[in-house]
Amino acid sequence: MKAAPEAQRRLLDLSELDAGLDRLRHRRRTLPELAEIEETSKRLAQLATQVIAAETEAGDLSRDQAKAESDVDAVRIRAERDQKRLDSGQVSSPKDLASLQSEITSLHRRQGDLEEVVLEIMERREAVDTQVSSLKSERDEVTAALAASGDRRDAAFAEFDKETAELQGKRSGITDDIPADVLGLYEKLRDQSGTGAAMLQGGRCLGCRTSLSIADLNRIRAAAADEVVRCEECRRILVRTPESGL
Repeated sequence: MKAAPEAQRRLLDLSELDAGLDRLRHRRRTLPELAEIEETSKRLAQLATQVIAAETEAGDLSRDQAKAESDVDAVRIRAERDQKRLDSGQVSSPKDLASLQSEITSLHRRQGDLEEVVLEIMERREAVDTQVSSLKSERDEVTAALAASGDRRDAAFAEFDKETAELQGKRSGITDDIPADVLGLYEKLRDQSGTGAAMLQGGRCLGCRTSLSIADLNRIRAAAADEVVRCEECRRILVRTPESGL
């Protein structure tokens, strides 16, 4: 496989651009806002569940309170009716009077007990209503935080996309200068190891950081300038420059 020395040196420019593109892709994948969005979304989902549970409990307590208040009213009305009968003098039998008075006393006691139940439910409902309000307030704050993280993510993505497009444009200009077969080999090696070409500097492959043996250096010295040579250790394309130490 052959390529003019200038074309081979363009592989180093291409490798540098590809490394820049890899860094951009890595920064895009590891953008802090992505982790923020994931965590905030989880918290928002938790809050949604908690709000539903608290609102359901509040609704149940509201129904319990309405029922208890209805029971209080029923007992109070009955007690008032009995008291009117007692006060009217319509009941003359001592036995009936005693029974009526006993019932009134019992109804008052029952009313007191039911009013205690109503008070307890009201206190519980007040606490749950406060919880619902607090959860909704936190939900609104988390929703706003999620939107802000999304905006920052989108802005960062737009910047990454802009930089990527610029580098891709430069990459196209470089690949036009490299023979198709050499470019194909470069791309294959890049897929395998992340880097397709490396400089030979001072007798050392800068791809795998391995110092070449004397035999390998002699082989490369004997190769024609347009011959594409490779590192025996990592198999990357070795690009010769005046700094190669040959």
